[in-house]
Amino acid sequence: MTGNHQTLALALFSAFIAVTLGITTWVSRDRHGSAEEFYVGGRLFSPMENGFAIAGDYMSAASFLGISGLIALFGYDGLLYSVGFLVAWLVVLLLVAELVRNCGRFTLADVVAARMRERPVRIAAGTSSVTVSVLYLVAQMVGAGSLVALLLGQSGEAARAWTVIGVGALMVIYVSLGGMRATTWIQIVKAVLLLGGTIALTVLVLLRFHGDFDRLLLTAAERSGHGAAFLAPGLKYGGDWTARCDFMSLGLALVLGTAGLPHILSRFYTVPTARAARRSVVWSIGLIGGFYLMTIVLGFGAAAIVGPDAVRASNAAGNTAVPLLALDLGGGAGSTGGTVLFAVVAAVAFATILAVVAGITLASSASVAHDLYASLRRRHTDPRGEVAVARFAAVGVGAVAIGLGLLARDLNVAFLVGLAFAVAASANLPVLLYSLFWRNFTTRGAVWAVYGGLIPAVALVVLSPVVSGSPESLFPAADFQVFPLQNPGLVSIPLGFLAGWLGTLTSGERPDEAKHAETEVRSLTGAGAA
Repeated sequence: MTGNHQTLALALFSAFIAVTLGITTWVSRDRHGSAEEFYVGGRLFSPMENGFAIAGDYMSAASFLGISGLIALFGYDGLLYSVGFLVAWLVVLLLVAELVRNCGRFTLADVVAARMRERPVRIAAGTSSVTVSVLYLVAQMVGAGSLVALLLGQSGEAARAWTVIGVGALMVIYVSLGGMRATTWIQIVKAVLLLGGTIALTVLVLLRFHGDFDRLLLTAAERSGHGAAFLAPGLKYGGDWTARCDFMSLGLALVLGTAGLPHILSRFYTVPTARAARRSVVWSIGLIGGFYLMTIVLGFGAAAIVGPDAVRASNAAGNTAVPLLALDLGGGAGSTGGTVLFAVVAAVAFATILAVVAGITLASSASVAHDLYASLRRRHTDPRGEVAVARFAAVGVGAVAIGLGLLARDLNVAFLVGLAFAVAASANLPVLLYSLFWRNFTTRGAVWAVYGGLIPAVALVVLSPVVSGSPESLFPAADFQVFPLQNPGLVSIPLGFLAGWLGTLTSGERPDEAKHAETEVRSLTGAGAA
């Protein structure tokens, strides 16, 4: 990329970072250090504000960079991610949002611990939440590294590493100083920027083809080298039984995973009532739905205008398809329009990453402090001390995410998020649904449900082609692959539900009817909710 690209994009990066750090500083001046202020921003956000923040939290680098790249490379099969990410919100709206808001205070573990023995449940749920958050953070780090490597060209490898470290440092600052209030406003600003940038690119792509979407698809298929197969199922997930099972596994993980993501669940606590939580989800579905429809246009637009070969040459996983599309739409490399549009899109993508990592880091540090630390010192826990632990935890989570982000730098970010969704659906969703809807669910069942989904999901990823056994894996020189699927959801999600059921049947303990009745009334009516 030319010096103009670098200068303008870096200037826009710096401007966004300056604005968000200003928001963080401004918000941190007014905080009073309480746990409620740090974790949920005092529950003062309106449904519209929270809806924009949820959208900002959810529309990550996986959506903007990863999905468009997968569509550009694999056509129809890349659409699975757009459809799965959107359909997942129906599960959240119908089964989770209001009930979680009424039953909990800050984290997923609050919902389960309301009717169980607290310590084992909180330790299990906290461990699972941190694992999911770290996996999700790795995807954002990889997206940031790919973006800066594209921007800086030959010096990209070193810059990619320093970018991952820089993003990790910034997310720690956002969370440590501003807590949920600053994180929310950063996400709102980011959502507006991302939607604005995506609308502009979508309009430009459609204008290039005079509004003829059919012509856009036919051109994309022609340039792909696959012809009509590019627009039909099976290019990536067709063929043998392994690929077909991978397709089903990924779809299951995407549809069920959102309801188990800690940073999404924590957003329902930032509004004052359950009704506001439901309205927040309605707002977010509208924003997210429009966005994912536009990623379809951008993905096929990148295939038709840039071409899959050029996308692969820039980044084998397709993470840079949208910035390359913006460069071409603006007039090509070296043109003023191309430079400006490329820089704007790169800055918006970078803003997306910073906002999402802030939300995930806050959720994971809250799990460490409110669930793991507080469960060990429940009788002696001071709310201010708990918040201090959360700030320190943000540093630790950031360090782990930086290390794994450097390791996974060549994988597609949407694919990495798919793994996080699989772990969330395997470990968090079974215990959440059982706790809300099964009267006889016990403490042992809750612990078994979490570990029965978490351990198989992580183990199957380690033993899959993602980690070893193929040229595209994390360790291409090694081969300890045993599990044939890239996504473990098809196996690990049923195991999580099965483990919770078996744990309950074999526990021998009698459920506390009074606690269940109290939880049921609170979840359905909001009476006594925090």
